[in-house]
Amino acid sequence: MKLPLEITFRDIPRSEAIETSVRAKAAKLEEFYDRIMSCRVVVESPHRHRHKGKIYHVRIDLTVPGKELVIRRDPKEHSAHEDVYVAIRDAFEAAKRQLEDYARRQRGDVKTHVLPHHARVVRLFPAQDHGFLETADKREIYFHRNSLVDVDFDKLDIGTEVLYVEEQGKEGPQASRVSVGKHHVEA
Repeated sequence: MKLPLEITFRDIPRSEAIETSVRAKAAKLEEFYDRIMSCRVVVESPHRHRHKGKIYHVRIDLTVPGKELVIRRDPKEHSAHEDVYVAIRDAFEAAKRQLEDYARRQRGDVKTHVLPHHARVVRLFPAQDHGFLETADKREIYFHRNSLVDVDFDKLDIGTEVLYVEEQGKEGPQASRVSVGKHHVEA
């Protein structure tokens, strides 16, 4: 880490064993994102009157380029956090997931979902296992029998309204996924 790790204990005595555990887990975070600028960890046992043992709360503040990631868990919801090491483990697992998500967004690896377009079946060639769709802007898009999702090619009719996802094929635009349902095609 570029800046030192800060560990704070609240309402519990400082413990060398807990500090060692936090340091080890904080060092592992750099495997998931190596540009962490600072890491602050607070280990606490909030004052609560309980019949059972104390619940531990771990908060992690990570500073990364352009953002601060804050990881915290509400102790009321996690009775497993009666063990301070379980609370530490869970907090650092959540920190790891947030760092991985942040790193993916930074690299541009975030998955995008392609929205389907509306069209109508205008030509069918059953012997050749393909057909053509007419889009709302009057273009024709090729589709193959294998592009159909949850519909039998042999049950398609001219004029059937469909949703499709377009991609560029070897010979021009084609529908990579075609589904039939209650769709409205705008003219």
